Amino acid sequence: MRKSYDKDFKAKVAIEAMKGDKTLQEIATRYEVHPNLVTQWKKQLIAQAAQLFEKAGKGNAAAEEAERKTDALFRQIGQLQVENEFLKKKHRQLYGSEPKL
Repeated sequence: MRKSYDKDFKAKVAIEAMKGDKTLQEIATRYEVHPNLVTQWKKQLIAQAAQLFEKAGKGNAAAEEAERKTDALFRQIGQLQVENEFLKKKHRQLYGSEPKL
């Protein structure tokens, strides 16, 4: 059976590994974990450190909202182009010439 560790314990071990005061082997022995786990937790801490300073949900929500607005505008542009081509075609059928804009 695998042993599981909670996030607080992992963070504590990873921060101690980041300090560099002790070797990975010393940290692993002190906390009774494998040195590879200490290395993995340290890498995870480094990789996810930037997320700690993001405002909660602000960055992703703003980006998603901008994406939705862009998609809606592109759909509207496409619809207007289709309508414009339809009206030009009907104008040619009725009057026999291109519309003067």
